[in-house]
Amino acid sequence: MAARNISIGIVGGTGYTGVELLRLLAQHPNAELRVITSRTEAGTLVADMFPNLRGRVTLRFTEPSATALAGCDVVFFATPNGVAMGGARALLDAGVRVIDIAADFRIRDVAVWETWYGMKHACPELLAEAVYGLPEVNRERIRGARLIANPGCYPTSVQLGFLPLLEAGIVDLDHLIADAKSGVSGAGRRAEVHTLLAEASDNFRAYGVLGHRHYPEIVQELQQIAGVPLRMVFVPHLVPMIRGIHATLYARLTGPADLQSLFEKRYAGEAFVDVMPAGSHPDTRSVRGANFCRIAVHQPQGGAIAVVLCVIDNLVKGAAGQAVQNMNIMFGLPETAGLGQIALLP
Repeated sequence: MAARNISIGIVGGTGYTGVELLRLLAQHPNAELRVITSRTEAGTLVADMFPNLRGRVTLRFTEPSATALAGCDVVFFATPNGVAMGGARALLDAGVRVIDIAADFRIRDVAVWETWYGMKHACPELLAEAVYGLPEVNRERIRGARLIANPGCYPTSVQLGFLPLLEAGIVDLDHLIADAKSGVSGAGRRAEVHTLLAEASDNFRAYGVLGHRHYPEIVQELQQIAGVPLRMVFVPHLVPMIRGIHATLYARLTGPADLQSLFEKRYAGEAFVDVMPAGSHPDTRSVRGANFCRIAVHQPQGGAIAVVLCVIDNLVKGAAGQAVQNMNIMFGLPETAGLGQIALLP
């Protein structure tokens, strides 16, 4: 029996994550785009704002309408932090499933969330129900979820890199280091000085060393995997490229281990995690535009430090692609539906 179409609403479709979500859903065999909202662009043809969608998306942006969104099977929030929490309850009450690509439901401790995001949470009662949407960990819970908290881009790369080591219990949990670099699209589409061409080009810098919003999310989920508290240093960097994340992860081994075999076995059944041959060095362009995470694991000089190299496209596996992957799981579709794009080279 052919799978039925899924009617889809998107709140906030004008940013980089929004247009990436549109690109993927326009190619999805079971996706029926019904509503795309934007207060500032209401009435504008989507394809006029994003010419890459000409001939594929014929909708116009509309003012947010609770009635229109309530008629969808699923609604994606591709909005700034703080928006989804204001609209999720009404949609859930109307029987709509919700996938929040922002951070409103990722952190389960409301006080921690309010500290890091600097605002009052509008519906803390939903935090316990929200399922953290990392399929490689929570696939079974995602299947029956009404509300998905789509992981952040940095957290996706760091968790997938550390996951096999933590599950095997073979590293010192007091000395984890995540050194991650992101392209400028990770900062969003709004105009800011640090993402101007003259500021970001021919430059490379760290930021958020004393605290980044993705830090509590990463630690929360890694501790869930490990089953005990842990300590991690997380240092993000901005690099002069448009899209992509490269996470270099360091962990102190507590005993001998065949790391290559460990990673290959853990991800053997995962469609979107590619463990590369021993000695490999994955690069970000190998995942550009694709919903893949490519991983290589090293043990320099055969010593006590494991080094994991993990690359993703921050807008695909780090955001919109993972959101579509979650939708596929929620609606019983093949997990790869609409996500077979090959990465772009050069």
